[in-house]
Amino acid sequence: MAAPRKPVLLGLRDQAVRGRPVGPGAWTASKLGGVPDALPGVAAPGPACEGCRQPLALVVQVYCPLEGSPFHRLLHVFACARPSCAARGAPSWKAFRSQCLQLQQPEAPDPQKQESGLAAENWCEGADDWGSDTEEEPPPQPALGPGHGSNSARDPDCTVQLQDLRLQDTVQDAAHSVPPGEGMALPHFLPYYICVVDEDDYRDSVSLDHAHSLLRDYQQREGIGMEQLLSQSFSSDSDEKYEKTKIKNGDQTFYKFMKRIVACQEQILRYSWNGEPLFLTCPTSENTEVPVCSHCGGQRIFEFQLMPALVSMLRSTNLGLSVEFGTILVYTCERSCWLQNHQTPMEEFCITQEDPDALLFK
Repeated sequence: MAAPRKPVLLGLRDQAVRGRPVGPGAWTASKLGGVPDALPGVAAPGPACEGCRQPLALVVQVYCPLEGSPFHRLLHVFACARPSCAARGAPSWKAFRSQCLQLQQPEAPDPQKQESGLAAENWCEGADDWGSDTEEEPPPQPALGPGHGSNSARDPDCTVQLQDLRLQDTVQDAAHSVPPGEGMALPHFLPYYICVVDEDDYRDSVSLDHAHSLLRDYQQREGIGMEQLLSQSFSSDSDEKYEKTKIKNGDQTFYKFMKRIVACQEQILRYSWNGEPLFLTCPTSENTEVPVCSHCGGQRIFEFQLMPALVSMLRSTNLGLSVEFGTILVYTCERSCWLQNHQTPMEEFCITQEDPDALLFK
């Protein structure tokens, strides 16, 4: 019998971040763009592009503590936003994980909530059901932290009053950071909060009319009948039946990707800790081999991926900054290892898949 599918949470762009929040209200917020926030006692990552050696731009920041873990947990994904690097065909993507112990102290005001009157939301409510299938003690489970969310949202359990704490803006580890230069303007995209929804809520409500509109271009390109396409897309066991569809040119991986995201086109992030990634192009052993954690030697697991809709949302006041991608898969240490008194973010692993048909996401 097939194993049950892991829950999937979707990140959507919410309202713009106004000003520069400080304290827990900053680092417990998930966002796209802006500048990276730092956890208490841990420097904010400041990586450089391996091609041009210039600072990378923050693409997303995800607050995602694990259920049952005593740590706050923050993930950052960066990319080189300079067209010259993209033209060389070697864009630079890096992901970093930061952690710090949670402290039981009175909750500090959250500038994000003061700004909008909306409460914060946990990404992975009910994630304690995501345990290992073995009888061994499972790794900590995800309880993705507050994005900017709905009226049913709730505050994070543990925050610290750190309004006056000042943390350095760059990692001092030379392998990860850019030495601060006088007058250096760090590249950044306009910041927006990320809100969180359950994918199943969208899958249950999608209409055939909506699907027809989205998939018309795909049907014309591939020469497959719309009735056949829709019947395959919305059958109860669609994930198994899609492989039986004879798609012109044989790009079944891309077809499955399109079919899965049809219910929520605006998703910019898919989160499923220890779940299955949604590949855009057919994976091979050469381009999807994930190395073990460089710190503890443990396996890395899939945690989340960035989606094509994010590309058009990465806007900058600096002319010429842009990134292009199909999907970015982020893998992190299964043990979420963290050394005592560690003060610099740990680098994790990204896989980049290019978009085979960028016109579908314009």
